[in-house]
Amino acid sequence: MPLRPLLAAAAASAALLCAVVVPAAAAPGESVTVDTTGRLAPDGTVTLSGTYTCADAGGPVFISSSVGQESPNQRHGIGGTRAVCDGAAHRWENTGRVTSEKLVTGVAHVEATIMELRSSGGLPLPTFHAVGRQDITLVRA
Repeated sequence: MPLRPLLAAAAASAALLCAVVVPAAAAPGESVTVDTTGRLAPDGTVTLSGTYTCADAGGPVFISSSVGQESPNQRHGIGGTRAVCDGAAHRWENTGRVTSEKLVTGVAHVEATIMELRSSGGLPLPTFHAVGRQDITLVRA
């Protein structure tokens, strides 16, 4: 294959990936919130929760969440919940166990995202509906 078409295909793929991975602003009527208190069990299990509203989804939709303390570069994924995008407000709750770094009670930063997997050319690609960020307090469960 000649080099020029190969470079063009690579550039187009990179542009598509950047457009897909970078979360856009939430559409009107779509949002995700994070409750101001999360639960931390002695074994490292974290439970986060909040509310969400989304609509017009053509593929499976999930609410993902992550939590971090002290270092802004270290975040821990905390579960994922299947979402219903019917335009109504719903509750979400994710639970996951943190093993690589111990979290402690106190202030933590949480990010929650509504992400849809849309089929494009047979491949499921992420489409972001809304992102919510909140400083919370982790308390003993």
